[in-house]
Amino acid sequence: EFGPMKFCTEQDLENIVGDTEKKCKISVMADIGRFDPNALIPKSESYVDMMRVASYVKDIDKAIDLVNILNAKGYETTINIMAVSHARERELDEALEQIEKESTVDVVYLVDSFGALYSEQIAHLAKKYKAALPTRELGIHAHNNQQLAFANTIESIIQNINYLDGTIWGIGRAAGNCPLELLLGFLKNPKFDIRPILQVLQSDFVELRENVEWGYTIPYVITGILDLHPRAAMKLRNSDKKDEYLEFYNKLTSEANV
Repeated sequence: EFGPMKFCTEQDLENIVGDTEKKCKISVMADIGRFDPNALIPKSESYVDMMRVASYVKDIDKAIDLVNILNAKGYETTINIMAVSHARERELDEALEQIEKESTVDVVYLVDSFGALYSEQIAHLAKKYKAALPTRELGIHAHNNQQLAFANTIESIIQNINYLDGTIWGIGRAAGNCPLELLLGFLKNPKFDIRPILQVLQSDFVELRENVEWGYTIPYVITGILDLHPRAAMKLRNSDKKDEYLEFYNKLTSEANV
């Protein structure tokens, strides 16, 4: 139904990596409650290097329990705190404090789940995370609802965040993410070569884009402006009213009493 990369096996990864020398790390998302971490093979037997655990603030204790098990098996780990634009300040502070005290996680991610944050808010949150998590690395995962994923990633670099998420042509659910090709161009680091990205863009992504929609689209702009989950916009884009933007905006603002 979803393809091999939705719930990938070691065999799926072996089919990609094969006998070639692995020159980059492989990371996967590990969803709380959707697999048994105790049944997971140790890192020494796996192609996977890093497990990324996505969690809402209210579930942070479950995320901590999961990353501690994964770290004990030898994996690098992250906790990606989702929907921080909806989190209460005190509850976020308590979650960060709990991560610092109780977890063995390597990296904690600031996630703009709804593409609603602006650079000033990213700077504020980055400083908060750094103050609360002095022994951890930080990451940024931006969504491009308002065409700000790249700008917010740059702001994160300015704030000394070192783990930067990007995807080729910004591909991702709904509005997508920070375009990797833009990020590589900005970093101007000689160890990064943009040529393979340009090659796969022209050989695969041009055709893919004709059949699959992602990225900056007006319904996702609307949910980003209103700081809402993109599910309503995704539903709209799959309907016969996919371009009825004003009606969609009026509906959402009416429901939210905006």
